[in-house]
Amino acid sequence: MRVDPALDEIRKDGRITKLEPKAMQLLMCLAGQAGRVLSVGELLDQVWKDVIVSQDSVYAAVAALRRTLGDNPKKPKYIANVVRRGYRLVAPVSAWVNTPAEPTASAILAPTVPEKPSIVVMPFLNLSGDPAQEYFSNGITEDIITELSRWRSLAVRSRSASFQNRSVTDDVKQVARQLAVRFVVEGSVRRMGERIRISVQLIDAETGSHVWNEKFDRRQDEIFQVLDRVVQTIVSTLVGRVQVSVNERSRRKPPTNLAAYECVLKGNALPWDDPAGAAEATRLVEKAIELDPGYALAHTLLAALTYSRWEEGPRSSDAALDKAYALLMRAIELDDSESTGHALLANIFLQRRSFSLAVRYSRRAIEINPNNQWNMADLGSILTYVGENEEALACFSRAREIDPYFDEPWYWRAAGLAHMNVDRYAEALESLSHARVRAFPYAALAAGCHARLGDMPRAKANVAECLAILPGYSTTEFVSKQPFKIHADAERLSATLRLAGLPS
Repeated sequence: MRVDPALDEIRKDGRITKLEPKAMQLLMCLAGQAGRVLSVGELLDQVWKDVIVSQDSVYAAVAALRRTLGDNPKKPKYIANVVRRGYRLVAPVSAWVNTPAEPTASAILAPTVPEKPSIVVMPFLNLSGDPAQEYFSNGITEDIITELSRWRSLAVRSRSASFQNRSVTDDVKQVARQLAVRFVVEGSVRRMGERIRISVQLIDAETGSHVWNEKFDRRQDEIFQVLDRVVQTIVSTLVGRVQVSVNERSRRKPPTNLAAYECVLKGNALPWDDPAGAAEATRLVEKAIELDPGYALAHTLLAALTYSRWEEGPRSSDAALDKAYALLMRAIELDDSESTGHALLANIFLQRRSFSLAVRYSRRAIEINPNNQWNMADLGSILTYVGENEEALACFSRAREIDPYFDEPWYWRAAGLAHMNVDRYAEALESLSHARVRAFPYAALAAGCHARLGDMPRAKANVAECLAILPGYSTTEFVSKQPFKIHADAERLSATLRLAGLPS
């Protein structure tokens, strides 16, 4: 068996199997100290050092890893459980030595660089002298990332990858190595009264040379032409075009009002999971629509905030869902090339049990922007509910390939549910363990997984956690809100939750 940590792949018996990043980290941690017993605490410290999770994460990850390796816990060939001490890798470990037809060992251990021109846009520096203007420079960065991501001929690193590495922007080559990119975009923004100065440079990280750099000193209401120029120049430079084809260019319609644009940037920068943040974000995007009624993205964001309120509130009234639907239809009417509106509309059709429309709009979102990890994960979630679980799992994997930092709790919950639908309860636990939230659905699903695996003590502990969070929990009510297309999937989930001891 050969392990390629750069690709999160195991090659065994002529087959290639993809591992979740945490599972690969666990395997490499054990392999790095093969033969030595590592306690659960040590594994938590080394593999989950940046997050707070319970020991269940280790147990679930080991179980999933054993399943992938085809290992038998009673007669282990790979991972042995040393009672009351921990785990150790019992298989011999050696370096992967290449043959003429294989890559070199150093290539195996290094991140792979895509064949397409690969690029990361680092957070633009705020040179305005006012920290409160950070939202503006961040928003410009995100807009450039979004527009570049529409191009299938470029491999663009995600916003989260870019902002995760903002502290090492002094070393372009280090950023390029970490993110496996060839080109790096850097820039700065300075607001001076009614004018704005944007500096941009495109750097070839291999040589450290500047491919292109330019300064724009314009009126603030010309910012959208500047952003279009930046994207056009980068695309034409890297893809080898002198002129960007009108047919290939996105037909995105920018706002006509700078104040509306600023409202959207400020609203997007607020924490939507905080009630006060969501309320202020709602006020801001409503103001953006008032200032520019033709601003499609503002309609989409208001729909997203409205949909979130419906999700968190009582489902007896669909007024909020109907309002979100109307806002999205208006957003798509204003700009059919904005993928977020299609993706969110797909979720509304799913909640309405219009399954074919849900899939159609979700796939349309990916057609518009195939490099958007949210769109890919959304499709995975929808396919989970319509019974296409294997394709759903492939979508979840692809979302993490697009953005290795993609770590939304709903993503892990949806991936866990897809695994549960096909009776892979250890893998489901592994997914659920990544969701760093304390909410009753995660505890309920984990309880069911433990019960199916025959671990009733842990199932009971999760049941207790679920009921502590939501004392009035009801399996019937919980499952009725899951928009399954196939009745048997809903019945299987109900049986699993009741097996754990959760109230009917």
